[in-house]
Amino acid sequence: MSMYGRDPWGGPLEIHAADSATDDDRSRNLQDFDRAAISRSLDETQQSWLLGPTEQKKKKYVDLGCIIVSRKIFKWTVGCIIAAAVLAGFITMIVKLAPRHKHHNPPPDNYTLALRKALMFFNAQKSGKLPKHNNVSWRGNSCLQDGKSDDSTMFKNLVGGYYDAGDAIKFNFPQSFALTMLSWSVIEYSAKYEAAGELTHVKDIIKWGTDYLLKTFNSSADTIDRIAAQVGKGDTSGGPEPNDHYCWVRPEDIDYTRPVTECHSCSDLAAEMAAALASASIVFKDNKAYSQKLVHGARTLFKFSRDQRGRYSVGNDAATFYNSTGYWDEFIWGASWLYYATGNSSYLQLATTPGLAKHAGAFWGGPDYGVLSWDNKLTGAQVLLSRMRLFLSPGYPYEEILRTFHNQTSIIMCSFLPIFTSFNRTKGGLIQLNHGRPQPLQYVVNAAFLATLFSDYLAAADTPGWYCGPNFYSTDVLRKFAETQIDYILGKNPRKMSYVVGFGNHYPKRVHHRGASIPKNKVKYNCKGGWKLRDSPKANPNTIVGAMVAGPDKHDGFHDVRSNYNYTEPTLAGNAGLVAALVALSGDRDIGIDKNTLFSAVPPMFPTPPPPPAPWKP
Repeated sequence: MSMYGRDPWGGPLEIHAADSATDDDRSRNLQDFDRAAISRSLDETQQSWLLGPTEQKKKKYVDLGCIIVSRKIFKWTVGCIIAAAVLAGFITMIVKLAPRHKHHNPPPDNYTLALRKALMFFNAQKSGKLPKHNNVSWRGNSCLQDGKSDDSTMFKNLVGGYYDAGDAIKFNFPQSFALTMLSWSVIEYSAKYEAAGELTHVKDIIKWGTDYLLKTFNSSADTIDRIAAQVGKGDTSGGPEPNDHYCWVRPEDIDYTRPVTECHSCSDLAAEMAAALASASIVFKDNKAYSQKLVHGARTLFKFSRDQRGRYSVGNDAATFYNSTGYWDEFIWGASWLYYATGNSSYLQLATTPGLAKHAGAFWGGPDYGVLSWDNKLTGAQVLLSRMRLFLSPGYPYEEILRTFHNQTSIIMCSFLPIFTSFNRTKGGLIQLNHGRPQPLQYVVNAAFLATLFSDYLAAADTPGWYCGPNFYSTDVLRKFAETQIDYILGKNPRKMSYVVGFGNHYPKRVHHRGASIPKNKVKYNCKGGWKLRDSPKANPNTIVGAMVAGPDKHDGFHDVRSNYNYTEPTLAGNAGLVAALVALSGDRDIGIDKNTLFSAVPPMFPTPPPPPAPWKP
């Protein structure tokens, strides 16, 4: 029996059940089979059956060490990187070679320009051996014998410090207030000083003053019994004895004896000096050794002020020029600054004592209430303590008195607004904080500073304004008040005159100032010899840049006369307030106050909460 299968070569194939063929027959059959296969052409399928799968082309790879990638992908990636680098280099070359329009910074505003000039006034007022880069060409070393020439005092080195105004007297009381105001402005607005390029300059000005104050008492002791309150004499009687008021001579030509006035019970002066050193210690907190020296001196002075009660101006010629009406306001002012400088709560407890505030007049008005000056620091202290309530919220036991100070500060700010009648204004818009008395500008600049500062406090506390009675006013109103007053001083007034020397084209040319009115030559005038220069109608030969004069009268009138100091004399205290107001208004309005630096030494008001308990374990 046989079975037929399909012949893969196209013919039938007979399969026998019993293969009886021999090996030779099988071999012949295979040879016949091979010849038949050769005689036919094979298609692809047939070839694949015979030869098996064809060998595929191998891919090539690149070994990069950490990975293996296809050579094709590798070449493509490298090519893209090279092309991108060439393109980037080409673009960079085009940008560098293409002409560009320079983008200049906007010109500084008037407040910044005036600030730079106002600071120069302090360079012109320096006493002692001047630094090399003082930048006032007509000034030189002066009064290098201060202290040594007076045998009656124990303070033999009183060289340095600042002359107060147009004469050569060094009054510690207004000088200390000026330094406190400058330090306060630096603490709040250091970023604005830096933007104006004046931060180093103003810190040098402060240090020149604090270095001198440290000489006027035993600053290394914990307890003292005296202070050198004044160097020089301001006798107005017209006697023949040479003194710093009678003689019209350059400070560099002074050869007469300059007496030193000591005080043994002068609470107002000692507390003001303590405020100056304490505030400056915050300015110089990065100079740890100097800052600690200032703090120690401030503590010593304040202890003396509390132990030896009395007004510094009693029984001496300071009463004629800078008479102090009381020392309670200086107690609050000095204690506030010492708390910020040390973090010692005993100073805060004192500053917030209701009885102290009552003696200082914090709870009643009066014609001069709310006017910050070298004599009355209550308004400044209230603003300073309101800052604590706004940002630290100390709570009991301070909240009640701090809320009172805050409310009083709000009332004072209301009194600055034109809609209230606490203070008159001239037709030109100058507020009459001293009620028409002479030398008004020193009070105006202090108010402008406080108004801008309080406005910035509210802004930093996310408060849009404050209440005056039932009416709510935006902080912009306060800033507008400050701007109008400073703009008046800088020239927007009926006379179109700038009351800051060197600012603008029209400013006082006959400033009541000995150094500025006497030419720098080899002529040495005696006391009376300089009178002809004092009384001359000619302009000063030297321009005392940045000096803010005393100011106009209540009718916006001004007499540019050298002998009339009520119009033309500048002062340290006045210029310090001007500098503070200018820096507060200057530059970018978005740059507000520095909230934290003033509190850098203040410990946490509340105890640190205990850590949470450990997690429960079964």
